[in-house]
Amino acid sequence: MKLKMIKEIEMVKGRNHHGSGVIRLRGEEKEKVKGHYSICAIGGMLSAGTSHLAITPLDVLKVNMQVHPIKYSSIALCYTTLLKEQGPSAFWRGWAAKFFGYGAQGGCRFGLYEYFKSLYSSVLGDCNRSSVFFLSSASAEVFANVALCPFEAIKVQVQAQPHFAKGLADGIPKLYASEGIFGFYRGLIPLLGRNLPFSIVMFSTFEHSVDFFYRNVLRRTKEDCSKTQQLGVTCIAGYAAGSFGSFISNPADNIVASLYNKKADSLMLAVKKIGLISLFTRSLPIRIMLVGPVVTLQWFFYDTIKVLSGLPTSGELAIEVEVVGNKE
Repeated sequence: MKLKMIKEIEMVKGRNHHGSGVIRLRGEEKEKVKGHYSICAIGGMLSAGTSHLAITPLDVLKVNMQVHPIKYSSIALCYTTLLKEQGPSAFWRGWAAKFFGYGAQGGCRFGLYEYFKSLYSSVLGDCNRSSVFFLSSASAEVFANVALCPFEAIKVQVQAQPHFAKGLADGIPKLYASEGIFGFYRGLIPLLGRNLPFSIVMFSTFEHSVDFFYRNVLRRTKEDCSKTQQLGVTCIAGYAAGSFGSFISNPADNIVASLYNKKADSLMLAVKKIGLISLFTRSLPIRIMLVGPVVTLQWFFYDTIKVLSGLPTSGELAIEVEVVGNKE
């Protein structure tokens, strides 16, 4: 690792031998383990699937408050009404669609993010890391949402319409029989509208938060911190990333719920029916309660799997190196 960094510094000096200044190098010391991207994809799949499964009851509350805002005007009212009318099992409706759907999304989101970050880094270099984060997360999220969309279509209807289907097994043939293949991708555009901004903000916030904590709070490199401390940084950065991302993507989340439950026939009609202010405020408190912890859990599980597989924790550090040139 140290030898590799020294070689990188020497290369930079070689390109800047006519002057002096400060060069910012990346300190994301990835020793390429065999199957690196596969490990990241599997880690993303397991972390996203299990964490989303764990918060299924909160997701049921959120979806019902979005689809039936008058009937369920508060979290407490939604909980007590569902419990009284449908029983405790209502809070686990759609669990299979969440586990498999968000597992598929997580595998694409994390695995392809690592791949695209490596790809764009080789093309764009280290001149603007934020651009690399934006492009990598956006590219990965497109594939992730195509994988998620069919499962999301089943999940939302199962959770908000008790008589639609019991779960994933009977929901798929029923949706296909009534709407065809289009029914599974009815909400793809608003889903992208929700998850693309969320993913871009989440990954960028996470990367910059990790860099900030190591350089300004701990004032140490990753190598000088224990694995427990590294995973602690991952959790803090993960919560910050999830909270910022949930606020940005809340309007599109309300539109997705409205379209899938046929409260509106088009995107524009959904926006008009919900209202501009309600797009940002409806179900926002419970969504922050839901997304913040679940994203934290995802990053924690994901980085734990990476560490156990011999990979470093996520997030890169910007290292400033003073380059003194030859005076002529």
